[in-house]
Amino acid sequence: MAANLWWVWNHEGSQLFEKLDEKLWKSTEGNPALLLQSLSVKRMGEIIDNESLMNEVEQVYALFRNYIDVSPDPSKPSIAYFSMEYGLTNVLKIYSGGLGVLAGDYLKEASDSRVDLVAVGFLYRYGYFTQSLSMEGQQIANYEAQNFGTLPLVQVMNSEGRPVVLEVPFPGRIVYAYIWKVNVGRISLYLMDTDIPQNSEWDRSITHQLYGGDWENRMKQEYMLGIGGILMLHKLGIKKQVYHCNEGHAALINAQRLVDYIQGERLSFNEALEVVRASGVYTVHTPVPAGHDYFEESLFGRYMGEFPAKMGISWQEFIDMGRENPGSNEKFSMSVFALNTCQEANGVSLLHGKVSQRMFAPIWKGYFPEELHVTSVTNGVHMPTWAATEWKRFFADHFDPNFVNDQSNKTYWEAIQHVSDEEIWNIRKTLKKKLVEYIRVQFKDNWLKNQGDPFQIVSILEKINPNALLIGFGRRFATYKRAHLLFTDLERLAKIVNNEKHPTQFIYTGKAHPADGGGQGLIKHIIEISRRPEFLGKIIFLENYDIRLARRLISGVDVWLNTPTRPLEASGTSGEKAEMNGVLNFSVLDGWWYEGYREGAGWALTDKRSYENQQYQDQLDAASIYHILENEIIPLYYARNSKGFSPEWVQYIKNSISQIAPDYTMKRMLDDYINRIYNKLATRSAHLKENGYAKAKEIAAWKEEVVEHWDSFEVESFETDKEWFSNQPLVGKVYSYHLVINRKELKGMLGVDMVIGWDNPETNNLDLKAVHTFELKKEEGPRLFFELKVAAAEAGIHKVGFRVYPVNPALPHRMDFAYVRWIAV
Repeated sequence: MAANLWWVWNHEGSQLFEKLDEKLWKSTEGNPALLLQSLSVKRMGEIIDNESLMNEVEQVYALFRNYIDVSPDPSKPSIAYFSMEYGLTNVLKIYSGGLGVLAGDYLKEASDSRVDLVAVGFLYRYGYFTQSLSMEGQQIANYEAQNFGTLPLVQVMNSEGRPVVLEVPFPGRIVYAYIWKVNVGRISLYLMDTDIPQNSEWDRSITHQLYGGDWENRMKQEYMLGIGGILMLHKLGIKKQVYHCNEGHAALINAQRLVDYIQGERLSFNEALEVVRASGVYTVHTPVPAGHDYFEESLFGRYMGEFPAKMGISWQEFIDMGRENPGSNEKFSMSVFALNTCQEANGVSLLHGKVSQRMFAPIWKGYFPEELHVTSVTNGVHMPTWAATEWKRFFADHFDPNFVNDQSNKTYWEAIQHVSDEEIWNIRKTLKKKLVEYIRVQFKDNWLKNQGDPFQIVSILEKINPNALLIGFGRRFATYKRAHLLFTDLERLAKIVNNEKHPTQFIYTGKAHPADGGGQGLIKHIIEISRRPEFLGKIIFLENYDIRLARRLISGVDVWLNTPTRPLEASGTSGEKAEMNGVLNFSVLDGWWYEGYREGAGWALTDKRSYENQQYQDQLDAASIYHILENEIIPLYYARNSKGFSPEWVQYIKNSISQIAPDYTMKRMLDDYINRIYNKLATRSAHLKENGYAKAKEIAAWKEEVVEHWDSFEVESFETDKEWFSNQPLVGKVYSYHLVINRKELKGMLGVDMVIGWDNPETNNLDLKAVHTFELKKEEGPRLFFELKVAAAEAGIHKVGFRVYPVNPALPHRMDFAYVRWIAV
């Protein structure tokens, strides 16, 4: 059990380990592997002689075996999942923030849902940094080496009991890696480790730090994750139906997969590309182009220069696969390469999906962003991990017995509406007290060490009030997160936090990237404010935000505050974690909250922008925050009845849990991936592979023929209604168009669209209004006869164009082969 992370989200397991030795459990930071290694012989004897404890060991082990000894669901596709980071437990420091925690939650839910999934990543020697603060409030990044022998993982050995060594061809050398396995319930996570004696110092550092080093180190990491990750699966004898890139870091898996099909299956490059693309999905997590990885051609060529020859294509053809504009001198984009080699792509919230369509639109010229295949699967959180034990017991007592297996069923969650207000209020009080006690115990020593004045520290600890309205803010300190908004008007803020009748306290936490001076300056600024007399003990900054602290904070505060600059929050999941604990969200309508917000179940800052000047917008948003706090949130919380609680506040909690939480579980997210993406990929890729890749070869040959003769077809006649183009069409009147195209040497079928756009004065863009597809009336040899009848839908000035595109029902979507020719009227 210690070597399987099942105990992370099953409290019976973690509680059992704690009972073995409470002091050791605390000193090992909840690491069962290290705890068992550290148990004294005397203590082992005491455990064995304790009949009650041994009975509990047997009972918990029976639960564990009943869970583990279940086969994967054969009706669900098998998945290979690649990510730079995984946030599974604070013990395993191979994550930095939201992306990793999401990946960790994903593995846990895949285990719970019996998905046949294998995950690939790195075992970092130093991981991401541990944060401490100087006396002046300056962030200090400490990189602490992990001792792999004390972690809950196992090294992969060969039949002779020796470490399996992965050999990855790098230019001019071999890079070697040990392979480690993390058991995540029923799921295997394989991690590569290059910090071994067989490598040079230059290559040992590949897996030293997460997101550390220069661009060349990043290139080596992404080469290792992609190329090395696929080679590792080969070495372990693992094949899956679908290959999922969690961010563009893993895009090079498709370069190696192309080589495998070309060299191993004797396919041509175009045939191999059909097969690889049909089984690939790319998930993008960033809403701005600057957030993607771009490599200079010289650096990229140093590492990938041998691959075009292996694929049977030129260097220019290969590097153009990573450029929005082939033939240009643009840097190689991992995201563009992923999009060109994966059939499916998605953002991580409804709004982010639309943002991603606009961001990636230049890749498929001739189509508007709204027409792209890029979709969205809104992120969720693993409820059994993030719901506090008190809430999980509550769900077990009041919800349907099948609740955990069917978390998206809102009727189960609605049962909370019939529970007494007092029971819910008491859970919230219990969790608040736990948070306050955690802060007092965990941070006292650090504060005494870093903040000097012991009397001030004692004062802060005493002023943390579990009966006050507690508002939490925890996330990466990037400037777009706007942690500074609350501190725009300090005089107004001081009145809020010093109201003796309605005490309100703010708890901040988060790390800034070591290279982000602005983010670090923001942390320092908040700490300086928190030390002012009027804010002492009322505004608190907790250092070293990690999974342990997050679990306490998102369950212990009353309100979760989020203030990003819209639309720069791709999703955000901390607020979703708060949802699982009856904590109410107060956020900008961005990311997941844009679709999650419900009136009477939380609070929202408008998504509408009033000022182009960001400073003015920040001031307006800050004023809105103060206003909502003063006039809505604080009065509601303190509208106490004779029993000492606010029934209206509890009703908000009930609404939040019943109306919002069901849509933001990892169970719902994984089901969405399976039903909307994985099933589609598994079915189509299997079809393309049948009968010696017959369908893949057929599609590749058709595309090659279209490319060769694309410029040959001609418009023989195009009859249009003159009234439409006289700028005086009548709304509601039906107009007819007749088009004849002679394909000449082109053998494939064609389609024609009428595309209507309009100049949007707000964005200064040409936006899509409507698309009407012509009907093919008949085919006579190379001639195609099309007709369209369409009514003018609305008045106004519009722009109209006609585009021709290749048609093949075997394609998954038009972006798979986005050839377009615009024709003149």
